Amino acid sequence: MPSLNDLMEMMDALETKAVVTMPTRCVAVRNRNAKCRRCVEVCFADAITIDKNELTIDAGACVACGSCIAVCPTQALIPTDPMEEELAHSVAQTVPLAEGAAVIACARMAARQTGDPDKYSVVPCLGRMEEQLMVELAARDVSDIVLVDGTCATCKYRAAVPAIDDTVESARTLLESVGSQAVITRTSSWPAAVQVEDLRKAVGAARRDFFTQSGHYAKDVAKSAAEKMVSDKLKQLKLQKEEASLREKLGVKSGAGKMPTIAADRNMAILDGLARIGEPVEEEMFTRIFGDVIIDTELCSGCNMCVMFCPTDALRKGYDTHPDEDMQYLEFSVADCTQCNLCVDACLKKCMEVAPVVSTAELFDFEPRLIEIPKPKKGNKLFNRNR
Repeated sequence: MPSLNDLMEMMDALETKAVVTMPTRCVAVRNRNAKCRRCVEVCFADAITIDKNELTIDAGACVACGSCIAVCPTQALIPTDPMEEELAHSVAQTVPLAEGAAVIACARMAARQTGDPDKYSVVPCLGRMEEQLMVELAARDVSDIVLVDGTCATCKYRAAVPAIDDTVESARTLLESVGSQAVITRTSSWPAAVQVEDLRKAVGAARRDFFTQSGHYAKDVAKSAAEKMVSDKLKQLKLQKEEASLREKLGVKSGAGKMPTIAADRNMAILDGLARIGEPVEEEMFTRIFGDVIIDTELCSGCNMCVMFCPTDALRKGYDTHPDEDMQYLEFSVADCTQCNLCVDACLKKCMEVAPVVSTAELFDFEPRLIEIPKPKKGNKLFNRNR
């Protein structure tokens, strides 16, 4: 007969999660000096904790609003309710039926059963929306993007409203930078094309969704139970390794001069979408997606800590030799910078900043910019115990 501890462990294993973590992508996990806490700050449910190189989400406290996903600069948080592919597929199915408009509604609005369920997609909260999806829709010639919410003032998710506003404004800025005519609208009423004609249809769809979700839950329970059984079996056979150190988790090789990097996938997807829409029409763009690095070369010691810890390889050592033997080159790519600010936090001389205003010409150029900084002085060892 299973003990109480066994039952508690099983319950924990079966706990469903709306957001899963990829800790090795989190800058605060990669470097405990990182000040980034955007997910913590935007989470009104206090479900996210970052401490001692650990990123955790309390699935019981999480309300699945999705706001943390949109603000994370390195995509360390992955949505499962719905997954990115599921949401994109749903939108693709509904656009032709909604007279070419992409209509996405919060679950509260959908529960009213006043919209045609075949003509819109559903997310738990509009905080789940990201710029990437809206840019991709515009790149596919969807000129009308409508986000429908319930009455936010009385919603349990209402604290997410500022995050939703920020995401919508960010998406609009990105689209305006390339002259897109796509319009993003937030409203609390259904567009005419989506209003339900037969109330029984909406009610029937709601019932079908209930049974479908119940089926998914049963599958999740079975899967989690199987994973739990396998995990216990591995422990019994003593094949379960002890928890890996942070160095092992990140794949840091002994003697390596740089932390392993991650791809700035969201940046590249957004940039690809913008490029398909058109050429930039603005010289500069204020954005939270891309960033520009500024270094005070008079204060810089050339230690290259910024290069070592840059998670996306936006900053890297230059291949060319500087004609001045006391100087060196860094290469910087605006397109790869996610404004995580880890380079700023790792800088020993505090001579760096990451600006949210970027040159659109440089952004679409794809060629890195050379930055001149001093070479480290000879004999200046970074971790000299005698200093």
